[in-house]
Amino acid sequence: MNSVGIDVSKGKSMVAALRPMGEVAMRPTEYLHTEVELERLAYAILALGEDTRVVMEATGRYHEPVAAALHEYGIYVSVLNPILIHQSGGGSVRKVKSDKKDSIKIAKYGLDNWVDLREYTPVDAVRQQLKLLSRQYNLYMKSAVSLKNNLISLTDKVFPGVNEYFKSPEKANGHQKWIDFVTTFWHCDCITLVSEKAFTERYRKWCKRKGYNFSVEKALDLYACSCGHITTLPKNSNTKLLITTAAKQLTAFNCLLASVKQEMFSLAKQLPEYETVIAIYGVGDISAAQLMAEIGDVRRFPNRNALVGFAGVDPIVDESGKDVSKCHPTTKRGSSHLRKTLFQVVSTYVKLAPADEPVYQFIQKKRAEGKPYYVYMTAAANKFLRIYYARVKECLND
Repeated sequence: MNSVGIDVSKGKSMVAALRPMGEVAMRPTEYLHTEVELERLAYAILALGEDTRVVMEATGRYHEPVAAALHEYGIYVSVLNPILIHQSGGGSVRKVKSDKKDSIKIAKYGLDNWVDLREYTPVDAVRQQLKLLSRQYNLYMKSAVSLKNNLISLTDKVFPGVNEYFKSPEKANGHQKWIDFVTTFWHCDCITLVSEKAFTERYRKWCKRKGYNFSVEKALDLYACSCGHITTLPKNSNTKLLITTAAKQLTAFNCLLASVKQEMFSLAKQLPEYETVIAIYGVGDISAAQLMAEIGDVRRFPNRNALVGFAGVDPIVDESGKDVSKCHPTTKRGSSHLRKTLFQVVSTYVKLAPADEPVYQFIQKKRAEGKPYYVYMTAAANKFLRIYYARVKECLND
C-alpha cells in the first residue's frame, strides 16, 4: 500500500510517497509541469507497485494538468478539498510550512483515510468550458454593473435621469437604447440648442441608423425632458470625452456579455439534463447554464445531502455535552458561485409567489415560523437543491 502525496504549485509539484508504519517509499522530489517531467513522474509512481494511490489538493487550475496526466496512465488519483488536509494536522503540533513537509503530510492523509478516498474523474470538455464561461460571465457582469453606475453618475451631471426615459429591452447583441443615445446626445444642450423640429428629424435619422423604432411622440417627450435641467458640467470637449468614453466602455462590456451568454446557451443545450433543468420553476436560460456549470454531473454526488454540502447551504452541527446551539448558520464551505445562483433562483419564487410550487410553500412555512429573511432564503435554496438532484438524476439514469 503506497500513498503518494503531491503538493501542487504553479508550474511544479513536490512529490513524496509513504507506506504504512511511516516507511518512506519516495523521498520528496520536485517535478515540473511539462510533458516529459509528468511522464517521468507517472513511471516513478507506477514503479512503486499496483496498490498505489495518488493524493493531491484541489488548487484552482494548477492541479488539473497533473491529475489528468496521471489519470491517463491508469493511476488512481484522488483530488481533495484543501480543508481536509489542513484539518488533519499531519500528526504534529509544530507549525512547519514547506513543500516537502506538505507533500509528506498529504501522503500521510492518504494512508489514514485510504478507504474513503474517491477516484478523480476528468470533467468532459463541454462541462469544463461551460463552467469557465459561467465564471467569466460573473466577472464581466461585475465590471458592467460598475461601468453602468459610473455612466449614470456622469449623465446625472449633464442630462439628469436620461437612463429612465427609455424602456426598450436590450438587443441580442448587447446594445441598449439609452446608452447609444447618450453616446450621440451626450449633453442636454445637444438637444435644447436646436429647435424641436430639428431635433425630431435628427432623432429619426439616429433611430434609422442604429436600428431602433422611431416615434414622433418619443422625440417630443425627449425634447421636453431635456429642457429646464441644471447641469453641473459644461458642454465642452472634456465633458464629451468623459461621457462618450464611459458609454462606449459599457456598450463594449454589454456586447461581450451577450456573446458569452450565447456561447453558454449553446453549450448548455448540449448537456442531457438541459430540458429537465430549464423546466424547473424559477430557472431561466442564464441560471440553468450556471446551475449545470457549477454542479456538473449530479451522478458524482452519492446522495442529495452531498450536493447540499457542496453548495454550502447545510446547517452547521454545534453540540458539546449539554451545550446545544439553537442557532445553526450554514457551513458556506462549498461553491460561492453556486450559492449566488441559488439565491437568484429562490428570489424568483419570492417575487412571483407561485402558490402551487413546493419551494414557495416551504418559504411560506418558514415565514410563518417567524424565520428571518436570510434564514428562509437559505433553507429554500437547500430545498430547491434536493428537488434539482432528484429530477436531474432521474433524467440522467433513464
